[in-house]
Amino acid sequence: MSGLRILGVIPARYASTRLPGKPLVDIGGRSMIARVMEQARQSKSLHGLVVATDDARVMDHVQGMGCDAVMTSTAHPSGTDRCFEALASVGRDRFDAVVNIQGDEPFIAPEQIDELCAALYSAPGGIATLAQVVTDDHDLDDPGEVLITTDIHMDALYFSRAAIPFLRDEDTGPRHARFRFLKHVGLYAYRTEVLERIVALQPSSLELAEQLEQLRWVENGLKVRVGLTAHPSFCVDTPADLEEARRRVMAP
Repeated sequence: MSGLRILGVIPARYASTRLPGKPLVDIGGRSMIARVMEQARQSKSLHGLVVATDDARVMDHVQGMGCDAVMTSTAHPSGTDRCFEALASVGRDRFDAVVNIQGDEPFIAPEQIDELCAALYSAPGGIATLAQVVTDDHDLDDPGEVLITTDIHMDALYFSRAAIPFLRDEDTGPRHARFRFLKHVGLYAYRTEVLERIVALQPSSLELAEQLEQLRWVENGLKVRVGLTAHPSFCVDTPADLEEARRRVMAP
């Protein structure tokens, strides 16, 4: 794609509550952060890639692999804030947009990053994210899954841990077969001027209620374009997730 120079930023906070030292955990002989970087570097849309960490151990590990890393504050409340500091460190004038790549998705498909960047090109609000069509009603009742409702242009109306809209009809059968529910995939892309604006916003009431940062943007009137992806997403948040990731690596 031409027209935008895009920086990929991988926030890698060391002090995870549920999985301490998460960026450096071993998954089949490779660290978590190494696997994320290897996948992200295969994207065709990025013009730069940097790890944004708050710990010297992660910094040394990444630089030891010959990759770029910057040290950021330990006080950032979100990966978005860490991305903005990383952009400032590498040079804001060098890039037109930033992609926030989750540092705990060791199997992220490079094509997902490309799909996100494509959505950003058409995003009127300068922010884009991804979603998948729900194919299992279990996702509709799991508060760990975030659902998205959109307008006809695929701009987000609301993000929620609850399944919305509520289906009032009394038909039987799976709910996902009666309405196209969308579940959020936690990748974001922002034009640099929009990223600077959103990190200056104060936490909003909707954000605090659902504990979803993206509601701050929506509540402040910013449009978030939602692109669709068919690629699976798998985050490593807990020791159980880590064991599953190791099983996937070892599977024939």
